[in-house]
Amino acid sequence: MAEKGASRGRSTRMTGRERREQLVAVGRQVFAEKGFDMASVEEIAARATVSKPIVYEHFGGKEGLYAVVVDREVSTLLADLERSLSDQRAHPRLLMERAALAFLSYIDENEAGFRILVRDSPVSQAGGTFSSLLTDVARRVEDILAAQLKMHSYPTRDATLYAQMLVGMVAYTGQWWVETRTPTKEVVAARMVNLSWYGLVALQKEPTLRQDARG
Repeated sequence: MAEKGASRGRSTRMTGRERREQLVAVGRQVFAEKGFDMASVEEIAARATVSKPIVYEHFGGKEGLYAVVVDREVSTLLADLERSLSDQRAHPRLLMERAALAFLSYIDENEAGFRILVRDSPVSQAGGTFSSLLTDVARRVEDILAAQLKMHSYPTRDATLYAQMLVGMVAYTGQWWVETRTPTKEVVAARMVNLSWYGLVALQKEPTLRQDARG
């Protein structure tokens, strides 16, 4: 009987890959709740019901685990956004709608991951920060805008600036929406595109500030 019990215990033991995935899932939740600085290997190990050395064995420490978590979140969000912008034949407004909805859908389905991305990350992880992710997205949007500006005889030099503005609006709105969850993501996406699209439609080729009449 004892042998059978021991056999059952061994058969349910996690493989190295399963343990690693468990630690990533637990670490993701702890980092989302507490941030990098306040999270500890002790708490991660306790929640995973393993000893601290197991965490060090798989990731070398808190920094290594954090790097894996952030890399996965960045890859997931960037892949979602790239898919939404992949059809170059689609109308620019439709691309904007798809991108805005993809961003909000990521937040909706991966709240813990999004909270990790928007938190301040340690200096050693500067390459995986939310700002660096948005820079990658802005480059993609810039290419689309440049093609549209050229088609309508507008200066393509402005594509970089407008891309940063559009991506910044979506990202900041997303951070607000994750706390409120109202209205629905579809309504938020439609409102964002409404504001940005009609601004782009009436775009001046050489905009200037309007001086105070008294000046």
